[in-house]
Amino acid sequence: MRTKSTKKNRINVITLGCSKNVYDSEVLMGQLKASGKDVVHEQEGNVVVINTCGFINNAKEESVNTILEYMQKKEDGEVDKVFVTGCLSERYKPDLEKEIPNVDQYFGTTELPGLLKALGADYKHELIGERLTTTPKNYAYLKIAEGCDRPCSFCAIPIMRGKHKSTPIENLVTEAEKLAANGVKELILIAQDLTYYGLDIYKKRNLAELLENLVKVEGIEWIRLHYAFPTGFPMDVLDIMKREPKICNYLDIPLQHISDDLLKSMRRGTTKEKTTKLIHDFRAIVPEMTIRTTLIVGYPGETEAHFQELKNWVSEMRFERLGCFTYSHEENTHAYNLEDDVPEEVKMERVNEIMEMQSQISWELNQAKIGQEFRVVIDRKEGNYFVGRTEYDSPDVDNEVRIDATKTYLKTGEFATIKVTEAEDFDLYGEVI
Repeated sequence: MRTKSTKKNRINVITLGCSKNVYDSEVLMGQLKASGKDVVHEQEGNVVVINTCGFINNAKEESVNTILEYMQKKEDGEVDKVFVTGCLSERYKPDLEKEIPNVDQYFGTTELPGLLKALGADYKHELIGERLTTTPKNYAYLKIAEGCDRPCSFCAIPIMRGKHKSTPIENLVTEAEKLAANGVKELILIAQDLTYYGLDIYKKRNLAELLENLVKVEGIEWIRLHYAFPTGFPMDVLDIMKREPKICNYLDIPLQHISDDLLKSMRRGTTKEKTTKLIHDFRAIVPEMTIRTTLIVGYPGETEAHFQELKNWVSEMRFERLGCFTYSHEENTHAYNLEDDVPEEVKMERVNEIMEMQSQISWELNQAKIGQEFRVVIDRKEGNYFVGRTEYDSPDVDNEVRIDATKTYLKTGEFATIKVTEAEDFDLYGEVI
C-alpha cells in the first residue's frame, strides 16, 4: 500500500524511557544529520525509529504498545518502515522478532553503526559531541559513562547496557564546549553510576577531576549530578561542590531501601548505619545540599516491619526530594530467584504511604522558603505562568517555580532572581526582584 505520509524520506525518532535514552537518541539524530538525512524527534516521518526502554514492567509495556501502534500505522500505509532499538530490543530481541515479526529490523544498545547503515547513513567516529538535542535549549544531558558493574539483585541494566565504560575527560569537555556554543547553560551529568566514573580508564574514581575540567567551560553556568551510588562515594566531589559555584548543591543518589536484611538481599554493599552516616556527612560538608533519592517498596521478603522501618527512616532523614517505586520482578536478575511475595495492591499502598509522607515533608520545607530569594532558570511558559527551577531542582522530577506571566516578561533559557511569595507541596510561586 502506498504511504499516505507527505513527509517522504524523513526519519522520526521516538524516545521512551530515561535520560540515558534521550542522550542516545540525540547521538543517533546527530549522526543522521551529519549524513545529510532529514531527521525529526517525535514528529511526522515515513521512517520510524523507536528507542525503547526495557527496565521494569510499565516501561516494557509502553515500549511494546508503541511498537504495535506503529506496526498498525505501517499496515495502514501511514509509515513505510519501522526500526526498533534500545534496551527492550537488546534484552528481548529473539522474542520480539517472533512476536512482532513485521518490524523491519531490531537493534540492541551497542548496534548504532548497524542501525545507521539500515537507515542509509554512515557511522562517523569523528563526531565527538555532535548531537541534536531534544531538551529545552538551556539544558542538556551529558552521559559520562555507559553500562554498570554493580551487582544489584533487582536490576537488569547490566544485561541491557553491559559493563561500566567511562568516556575520557577530554571527549566530555569537547562535548560540553559544543553544547555551550549552542546555548546550553546547564549540564546534567548522567550514567548508571556516576561515582564509578574513571575506575576503568584512570584506575581511580575520577568524578572530581572531570568536574574540575567541566567548570572551566565558558557558557556553562550549572552542572548537576544524577545517579550516584552510595557505596564507595568519592568524597572529594563534595569539596569541589562546596568550592565551585557552577556545581549545583544537588545530588541524586538512589538508596532503594534501608533495612539491613533487604539491603543485603538487594546486594547493595552497604548497611543502614553506613547509609545514614553518608547522608549526615553530605549535610555536614555541604549544608545547603539538596538530596534526591529513590526507594523501592515490595521487594521480595519485605515485611510490614521492614516497611515501617523504611517509613520511620524517611521521616527522620527528611529528604528534600524523593521518588518511590514498586518492585518489578525481572527475569535474569538475581532477585528473580526469590518469590515475588508482596501483593501488587500492598506494593501500591506502600508507595502511596511513602509519597504522602514525602508530600508533607516537601510542603514543610517549601513553607520555609517563603520570603527567600533564589536564582531561577526559566524552562518554559505554561498558561499564565513562566515556569523555572532553582539549582536544587532537576527538570521533570523536582519542584518548579511559577512566576505570573501577566505581570512580568521573562525569556526562556535565561536566569532571574525570584522572591518566593507562596509555596505548595511541590511548587513555589514568586516574583522577580
